[in-house]
Amino acid sequence: MIIFFLTCALFTNEPDTMKRTNAFKLVISLIPILVLIALLALDIGIFGSDAIMGASQVSLLFSAGIGMWLAMWLFKVPWQDFEDTIKNNIGDVTTAIVILFLIGAISGTWTMSGIVPTFIYYGVKIISPKIFLFTACIICALVSLMVGSSWTTIATIGVALMGIGKAEGFSDGIIAGAIISGAYFGDKISPLSDTTVMASSINKVPLFEHIRYMLFTTVPSITVTLLIFLVLGFSHTGTDSSSINEYTQALGSRFMISPWLLTVPLITMIMIARRMPALMVLALSTMLAALFAVIFQPGNILQIGSTVTEGAKWKVMFTGVVETIYNTVSLPTGNPEVDQLVTSRGMIGMLNTVYLIISAMCFGAAMKASGMLRNIASVITPLTKRRGGLVGSTVATGTILNGIVSDQYLSIILTSNIFKDIYEKEGYEQKLLSRAVEDSATVTSPLYPWSSCGMTQATILSVPTITYLPYCFFNIISPFMSIIIALTGYKIVRAVKKTQESPSSSSAS
Repeated sequence: MIIFFLTCALFTNEPDTMKRTNAFKLVISLIPILVLIALLALDIGIFGSDAIMGASQVSLLFSAGIGMWLAMWLFKVPWQDFEDTIKNNIGDVTTAIVILFLIGAISGTWTMSGIVPTFIYYGVKIISPKIFLFTACIICALVSLMVGSSWTTIATIGVALMGIGKAEGFSDGIIAGAIISGAYFGDKISPLSDTTVMASSINKVPLFEHIRYMLFTTVPSITVTLLIFLVLGFSHTGTDSSSINEYTQALGSRFMISPWLLTVPLITMIMIARRMPALMVLALSTMLAALFAVIFQPGNILQIGSTVTEGAKWKVMFTGVVETIYNTVSLPTGNPEVDQLVTSRGMIGMLNTVYLIISAMCFGAAMKASGMLRNIASVITPLTKRRGGLVGSTVATGTILNGIVSDQYLSIILTSNIFKDIYEKEGYEQKLLSRAVEDSATVTSPLYPWSSCGMTQATILSVPTITYLPYCFFNIISPFMSIIIALTGYKIVRAVKKTQESPSSSSAS
């Protein structure tokens, strides 16, 4: 990609002096990114998937410092510009940070109230060999939609489904592909997902508007994926597995399983459908789930509270609810997979992501205030004059950056920062950018063996990335579907140019 940038910069039709100046600016602008790539490679190599817990943040801040120093020295950018841009960048994501904390709260209350265990309990009961792959993909999609985390889904129900699939004679790669495909689809359209919140907030698109717009590309992608898994499943012969009974028995022994608990997600979906603000939906859903936890799981809440305080029952119960909302909480069930499932991270579990976002905003501010993002974007601009080229360039950048920076969060942020001004200049709605970013940077992250997502999923499922990669149909199809839908122009609106376009030409071509 770097060679491509340099080639484009050097072989334009501009005068020689201007070409040399632009090439010099481009080379300087790439230095912070190259430094970041080198540091992230060290982080991933040394810390593995734990790099997100602090090492990646340090690399971002150090690379931001390099960019600021170069800009102040060579481009004469005043320090105040960096401070102002950092304030603006972090200010733009303050709502997202609050949403992330509420997501952590929901993670705790939905789990400890028995909502997620009930959903999984009933969901896994419908599995049969002929439709195992199809069902596994759907279950993972629904669980990921409920909990807002592909990693949590894969690490819990995904592990159980791996065991069931193996017992039924399916290969490791195809089972993992069905699990990952479903988990990442659910993650993308979940209002509880940190990547979804990040992509929408960075591009200043309301969360639910971003999710609804993604349905135009994600639904066709998952439909094709499910059809493929359905065909593969019916061509397979196998026997029923009894391991699923152990899983459901462990859930039933720890939680009161009741269809009444599904009232909370139903009410949450109704609030979303009525287009209520995301903060309000998440807050109300958290409070409702906390109430259901007290009603349906009083023993578990008392057990959680008793680890912190003693005294009157109401005091211990109150403490248990508060712990469930903000702290990392676990309940032993005797089954390792279920133990992992019923461990909730709470608000405190979102701190590393918030830390990463703030650090990334500082890096983005350094690149923006210095003009370095503009220098890089100027090379891409000739490819973005048409709608297909613009979305295609965005998708390609998001996908390639996943392989370069080895982290989906950074890919989302960097791709958004590079293309944000281009979309605005060309008159496209920012939700087109946020969707293209999600269709690439989010879903392709587990396809790289050296990325944090790839290493994590391979470790959790005990399946090498290269083995499951050919079967991650949703993750492979999504980037292409994003480009195809863009080429059709469906639901894509372009702002009317005052001097050149009429109202009838508002649909981009």
